[in-house]
Formats: sequence, structure tokens, C-alpha cells
Amino acid sequence: MNKPLEILSLSKGNYIIKGDLTFSTIDKSAIKALKLEQSDTAINIDLQQLRKIDSAGLALLIEWIKFARTYQIDLKFEHIPAQLFALAKLCDMTEIDLFTLKNT
Repeated sequence: MNKPLEILSLSKGNYIIKGDLTFSTIDKSAIKALKLEQSDTAINIDLQQLRKIDSAGLALLIEWIKFARTYQIDLKFEHIPAQLFALAKLCDMTEIDLFTLKNT
């Protein structure tokens, strides 16, 4: 059974994702919960309480990375679960490609 997705703002630019980040749990309201704003200079997303992730969840993380690159935002994912590493490896993405983004 899927655990509902929650994206919680801890403070400006700091978020935690809880539950499942999967095709069946991602919807427009979940996507809007993470308020990526052009005015942000840094965003940290904690994945420690992420229970499951699939290719749809990976695709959403990639979209957030693209947004951050477009607006020169430093985006970091923390506490990355092994399942996400395995999925990224399967998609031929390196750790640096997905989990660390610094604009120089």
C-alpha cells in the first residue's frame, strides 16, 4: 500500500519529503507544495523519510534540478535512500549529476 506523499516546508529553502514519491502519489498539489521560487539562492531537500521512489519520483527530482539550474539555485538533496541511488544508477546517472548541484 502506498504511503501518501507529503512535502513539508521546514523553513525558507528547507524541505522534507515524507512517504512515497511514486507515480501513484505525485499530483499537482504535491508538486506545488515545494515552492521553488526564482528568488531562492539555495534549497535543501531532506529525503530521510522517503519510503519508496520510482521512475516518476526520479523524473520529478530531475525537473527540480532543471529548475534550479535555470535560475542558478544551489540545490542539495540530503539523506538519499539506497533505492534512489540504485534507480539513478540504472538510469546511468552519477551521484554528482543528481544529488549535488552547485553553480560556479
